[in-house]
Amino acid sequence: MASSVVRATVRAVSKRKIQATRAALTLTPPAVHKIKQLLKDKPEHVGVKVGVRTRGCNGLSYTLEYTKTKGDSDEEVVQDGVRVFIEKKAQLTLLGTEMDYVEDKLSSEFVFNNPNIKGTCGCGESFNI
Repeated sequence: MASSVVRATVRAVSKRKIQATRAALTLTPPAVHKIKQLLKDKPEHVGVKVGVRTRGCNGLSYTLEYTKTKGDSDEEVVQDGVRVFIEKKAQLTLLGTEMDYVEDKLSSEFVFNNPNIKGTCGCGESFNI
């Protein structure tokens, strides 16, 4: 059974030019550092898996889970020694997305800066495309 990593928030990105890369998802240095830190205590897991689920007031929400293997239809993103697997259902929604990790006084979370999002809910946890 998969266990949840941490909370994730979505941000719609407009008027921001994201450079095209080969990877469906790019990770910021803070995101790479946090994933390495999370996996350090879980040697049986090879990376994290990003998925989408239908929920929330705006339609879709991202999920993050530890994973031990790459699924048959998962897209694998390897960056700076970190492996992120993208579930098939989430692949088109994540194209061109930047995954960041943000900490402030009240919270710490992964943030998906996604140029494909057409709208988000007020709390930022669900989105539509």
